Amino acid sequence: MSNAEFKFYPVSHSWVAIHPKPKGVVQFIGGAFFGTFPTVFYRYFLRKIFEEGYTVIALPFRFSFRHWSIAISLLQEQGILADAITQIAKSLNYQSEIYQDKKKYYWLAHSLGCKYITLLEFLSNDWEPILNKCPEKTCKGQIERIKNYLSQIPVERRNIKGQPSLLVAPDISDTESAVPQPLAFIAHLLDRFGLGVLPTRKQTQFFIKESELFKLTGIISFDKDTIAGSKTDKDKDQKTQENSDVLWFLQNLEDILHQELPDTRTVQGRHCKHLEPVGNQIGEYVVDFNPLDKFIEPIKYRQLEGVVLQFLQELRQKEQLLSSEKQTISVLKSSQDTTPVVT
Repeated sequence: MSNAEFKFYPVSHSWVAIHPKPKGVVQFIGGAFFGTFPTVFYRYFLRKIFEEGYTVIALPFRFSFRHWSIAISLLQEQGILADAITQIAKSLNYQSEIYQDKKKYYWLAHSLGCKYITLLEFLSNDWEPILNKCPEKTCKGQIERIKNYLSQIPVERRNIKGQPSLLVAPDISDTESAVPQPLAFIAHLLDRFGLGVLPTRKQTQFFIKESELFKLTGIISFDKDTIAGSKTDKDKDQKTQENSDVLWFLQNLEDILHQELPDTRTVQGRHCKHLEPVGNQIGEYVVDFNPLDKFIEPIKYRQLEGVVLQFLQELRQKEQLLSSEKQTISVLKSSQDTTPVVT
């Protein structure tokens, strides 16, 4: 365990805990409300990642129905922070070279924050043809808007290729999810007049299915999560299955790294709900003061942080393997192209 001081510095629009000898940079964005103050509500969760040797960037959640602009703003923030943290690290006599290496960065998100990361992943390849063939009428109208957002970012920073993504209880929300159930009619009106969430949940699912990426994505889900869903939803009624984002990811992404908590190693009777990452340490307990969630639990029963750290390592190893395979294929192709033809 690291003896480095866990302290957040305000940098640009984010909060940064700078590790003296970082082995990577974890960029975290939480869910609605809790993600607005990530250094408060996710403090125990983020501290355990820092103690493992990562610099942690907490990106405060910003509410908007225009999810493209929020996702792309994270790319813009990454570029700004890379330069700013380098200078701060140098002034503290910390290691600083790592912040200019794109492949040392990871994306970690909880709940609705996961949607922004999936949009960034989708934009990291040839995305425009996919929007053009999207069957929903509002898709094509989003193309120029996306281009305008991206034009504010240097070309070399417009993708997250080589940067693993870990989604914790992913919630791919749209307007209906953002509006309280008694006011559901307002959500329908907003969507009807083009003022609701874009892209919608259905559109986002289409983008992910059509993309050739998402090879460096991991998912951690919770067995009693009624918001993001769980793998056990496959055995439930059709409506539950249709509303389960976790189940959809597992059914539509091949070879995805996944673990649902708790598993067979868990203490009998222990379950995990959607807000499992939220909480602060008080003595030997993690407390979130939420009677609808865990409220308080002994640290010795926590699995989440250990699985997150394990997945970060496994996703990096997978990235290195895929990179090595691409280099091998490139060399073989190059040698074939230069082989003289005998006639």
